Amino acid sequence: MADDAEGQREDTPYYREGAGGWGSVEGMAKIMAEMKPMPAVLDTLRVQNKPGGHMCTSCAWTKPKDPHPFEFCENGAKATIWDLTSARCGPDVFARHTVTELLGWSDHDLERQGRLTHPLRYDPATDKYRETTWEEAFAGIGAELRKLDPKSVVFYTSGRASLETSYLWQLFGRMYGHNNMPDSSNMCHETTSVGLKKVIGSPVGTCVLEDFDHCDMLLFFGQNTGTNSPRFLHPLQQAAKRGCHIVTFNPVREAGLVKFKNPQSPLQMTLGSATPISETYLQVRPGGDIAAILGLVKRVLEIEDEEGGIVDRAFVAENTRGYEELRAFARATDWTAIEAASGLTRGELVPVAETYARAKAAIGIYGMGLTQHVHGSDSIAMLVNLLLLRGNIGRPGTGISPVRGHSNVQGQRTVGITEKPELAPLDQLREMFGFEPPRDKGHTTIEAAQGVLDGTVRGFLSLGGNFAHAISDTARVQPAWRDLALNVQIATKLNRSHLLTCPAMWLLPCLVRAEEDLQATGPQAVSMEDSLSHIHGSLGRRTPASDALRSEPAIVAGIAKATLDPNPRVTWDDWVGDYGKVRDLIERTWPDQFADFNGRLYTPGGFYRGNAARDRRWKTDSGKAEFTVPPSLLSLGRELRDGEYTLVTLRSNDQFNTTIYGYSDRLRNLDTDRMIVLMNPEEIARAGLREGQAVRLVCAEEDGHRREVGGLRVTAYDLPDRCLAAYYPEANPLVPLSLHDELSKTPAYKGTPVRIEA
Repeated sequence: MADDAEGQREDTPYYREGAGGWGSVEGMAKIMAEMKPMPAVLDTLRVQNKPGGHMCTSCAWTKPKDPHPFEFCENGAKATIWDLTSARCGPDVFARHTVTELLGWSDHDLERQGRLTHPLRYDPATDKYRETTWEEAFAGIGAELRKLDPKSVVFYTSGRASLETSYLWQLFGRMYGHNNMPDSSNMCHETTSVGLKKVIGSPVGTCVLEDFDHCDMLLFFGQNTGTNSPRFLHPLQQAAKRGCHIVTFNPVREAGLVKFKNPQSPLQMTLGSATPISETYLQVRPGGDIAAILGLVKRVLEIEDEEGGIVDRAFVAENTRGYEELRAFARATDWTAIEAASGLTRGELVPVAETYARAKAAIGIYGMGLTQHVHGSDSIAMLVNLLLLRGNIGRPGTGISPVRGHSNVQGQRTVGITEKPELAPLDQLREMFGFEPPRDKGHTTIEAAQGVLDGTVRGFLSLGGNFAHAISDTARVQPAWRDLALNVQIATKLNRSHLLTCPAMWLLPCLVRAEEDLQATGPQAVSMEDSLSHIHGSLGRRTPASDALRSEPAIVAGIAKATLDPNPRVTWDDWVGDYGKVRDLIERTWPDQFADFNGRLYTPGGFYRGNAARDRRWKTDSGKAEFTVPPSLLSLGRELRDGEYTLVTLRSNDQFNTTIYGYSDRLRNLDTDRMIVLMNPEEIARAGLREGQAVRLVCAEEDGHRREVGGLRVTAYDLPDRCLAAYYPEANPLVPLSLHDELSKTPAYKGTPVRIEA
């Protein structure tokens, strides 16, 4: 594998143009033509991610205080166009189709029916959804919730819900009597929340946007910037132009980290060539990041022994614990073992380590390629080891920066959406609202799915998302959804989770963030937190898709009022009438982070809620940042056996989570349906297969259950040996519920052992 960014294989597909450019414009235009949004969508995009405007519902990348003329990316525009479509999925659609019929449709076709317009209740006698009233829905849901043991009910939250909605949701759940509050973080970055907190005391990254102006080295691990957070490419382009060393470790060569053509630069779009981003691109073996980073650590320590002055000894002595143990481990680990586990050579790793040893300010950046493994937490800890060696946390231009996926997934955890009682403000809630919150641990995503499967979960309320389709082991779990006593789905568009029906099931449509939210005191703003811990206000201005829609806070309050006994301190109607009062509650609950919340709502660039680790205050058990020794050089659960491969699941360029906008994966030059399996040409030959051949993948974990996905076509692609890639969520049935990060229980979507059968 070539280690320069342009070292693409000519015998496999790749996108020659780089991220951005005219391809991104064409991608947006294609969705615009298909969804036919209201004309005002252009005005919405004009103010998207700007102070006083609408905050994108797509990725969580930060919003700069000095925005570009167009502060949105291709996928952010697609999300807004998707939300503001002119298509409507009203009661007439459900009158024409049974749920069984709809289950046969593709994910793309389900969502392209358009916006849900009226509250619906499932009718088992006809196998159809029927229109109901909000009053009937709230009363019926409340009656069912009162019948159930609260500990048997799960309140799930997708990453789209605002801080205001999330605060009310967690308060409702705890007043009802449980901590079963997983969110979409459980499927992606919960490994960060648990693993990072263990070693530096912070559950989130330490960087702010200005750090990317002052670093001279960026190390990327398992993050696909071009598809998942394209606005990040602007600071990366500026960093590359000023000579910052950008090095990427990823099994897949992703176009956004190879080169970028800025759509907002007329010169570059017409006459200029794309800007190279990564100066070195190393296709690490899936699960090999621990070994690769250890190789960097080993060489940095060798240079320290040879020259001195490389390790920041004053920082290490004052701020850390465990340095000598890591040093001994690195010295004792042979390069042969590092090469075998990482899939990279000493000759590839040493130059990166030597550049890092000379860098004055470095940032470690990672995505789900690091978190979604059995030892994902240890991968994060190893990256922290590397940064701590040179004091690269807590100085300008340094830090660790996980790139979050969904818009407010980090913020929901900040305001109490958590299954971990020690992370929730239980004492404050008791004092403020006069009830005794539950203190027992709630369900993670994995435990919630397992509870649906074994029958211990009886009720499920979903605040957005597509939980039943996004989780692992879907083929085993999905049939069990029909055995629930209660299923409530709050949503904007139809998806597969809405079709796994039980007798007491409601589908409740809500406003999207771009729509005007008119309540008793007038139009309401909501807020969210970006992946750099800044809080932003968002004000929707578009006419709602239906007069029957309600806001998420109004729906949460309506269900809560129908379920809970009255409490004079809990004034649901007042809070729905004025979301500023909810922000006052958030400020009372966390006064150090949300001081003057309402006054700072529209701060350009957002207001920073602070981070102790950035200030070198380590909220760990020891009070120090922790060097750690990994239990294994592989983040996989075990070594591969003969005939096995590591499966990596991918999202396409025409996709956001389980939302499938179309079938063009432009940034990988794959224009096909989604039922493909990628492998390198040598592996295809060694397996006795041919390109285009139909195959099935079978999970290689042995637990008494056969897991397989068939109907896949072999497609040649530039991947490491013994690595296969397939699309998420189509490949989810291959990932057992039991295969997850050991600390966080995040599913191992990037590291599942499989076999391939012709």
